[in-house]
Amino acid sequence: MTTKISLHAVSKSYGAHIVLHGVTLAIAEGSVVTLIGPSGSGKSTLLRCINLLEPIDDGEIYLDGEDISVPGLDANPVRRRIGMVFQNFNLFPHMSVIENIILSPTRTLGVPKAEARLKAMELLERFALADKADSYPDQLSGGQQQRVAIVRALAIEPEVLLLDEITSSLDPELVGEVLDVVRELKASGMTLILATHEMGFARDTSDVVCVLDSGHIIEQGPPSQVFTAPKSERAQQFLQSIINSGRL
Repeated sequence: MTTKISLHAVSKSYGAHIVLHGVTLAIAEGSVVTLIGPSGSGKSTLLRCINLLEPIDDGEIYLDGEDISVPGLDANPVRRRIGMVFQNFNLFPHMSVIENIILSPTRTLGVPKAEARLKAMELLERFALADKADSYPDQLSGGQQQRVAIVRALAIEPEVLLLDEITSSLDPELVGEVLDVVRELKASGMTLILATHEMGFARDTSDVVCVLDSGHIIEQGPPSQVFTAPKSERAQQFLQSIINSGRL
């Protein structure tokens, strides 16, 4: 399979605190790569580095073979190709759903408003949200807001979508509707990289699972191997704690 994104010895620190230690990872085009691990292990930082929201201190990040981590590189063209959805929705409360979705295509890509609205409505229809087009974020459930946030990211037609703990702010009964959207995106062939605490979903949906701990990838492979026969002792401990808590 063609490699879409690759990280080579990527390191990131905040002051004296090292968050990522020489992370190397290849993400195949059309694959679903899931990052799991304890809180503070570096999952969100890794996603933010791929999206160029955080500059790396060492190493390289490649998109289709091009080094996108070069200092001074204009990040905007990269972010049009690599979309990102955050755990806290980040919708503009004073804008309707449709206005939130068309803002980036019209402002940053120069798409005519009528064309952007048509595309947005197609996406809302696809994810069963068409009847919410004129609603405001505070009129939606948390699950609906997160689905709108995903639609907004898709409106710029990215090649890769990064999903950062997108269910962690949701009530348990709303998690399923958001994960169904991710399953639909996988079925469409989009390259997905997600950080999640939803272990059953990671096991059932991922092509590759990476276990992070203290900024290191300590285990990576197909979910059948990672969840049933992890090789590293630390990954065994982490996954046993997940099993003991009933989350897998």
